[in-house]
Amino acid sequence: MVMWWLIALRGLRRGEAAGLRWADVDLDAGVAMIEQQRIANGHLVTVGQPKTAASRRLIALDRHTVRLLREHRRRQHVEQKAANEVWQNTGYVFVAKDGAALHPDVLTRRFRHLVGESGLPPVRLHDLRPLACAVPQRRIGGQEPDRVVGTPPGVRWGQRRTDMWLSQGTAEISTVDGVVS
Repeated sequence: MVMWWLIALRGLRRGEAAGLRWADVDLDAGVAMIEQQRIANGHLVTVGQPKTAASRRLIALDRHTVRLLREHRRRQHVEQKAANEVWQNTGYVFVAKDGAALHPDVLTRRFRHLVGESGLPPVRLHDLRPLACAVPQRRIGGQEPDRVVGTPPGVRWGQRRTDMWLSQGTAEISTVDGVVS
């Protein structure tokens, strides 16, 4: 669940979520650094830099997200002990039951399955990324969110953009000037 939360509310790409390492997450400070991504090329997966220079960024984590990640880490430790010698200590935040790194396509297929089971209208995993524009980003160290966290996907500083999200009436955003405040 926390993986979908980060993708939808913090704008992570699937490869960034699959490539997120515990070493890049500071739960005490409430931040995660997007330093790498797992890149799918058919069955082969490589680790590389984020898609663009701006994609390498510091993500602010609110208290709820920090709590979810702490619970996730505890569950992961329990799974690691249960798996014993089978566990692959990859250091990734989101892993398979044996600790193996996730293929980005697994995220896409799992999300498609979850959406199908939910009965919601079809939505692609990539469609979650723009939702991060609708979520206010908290300040870090007194700096504006776009300077530390990165401007929400598709919004440049000073650019005016109008969008509507979740048109079913549950949530809307109309005008975005640079970053949501």
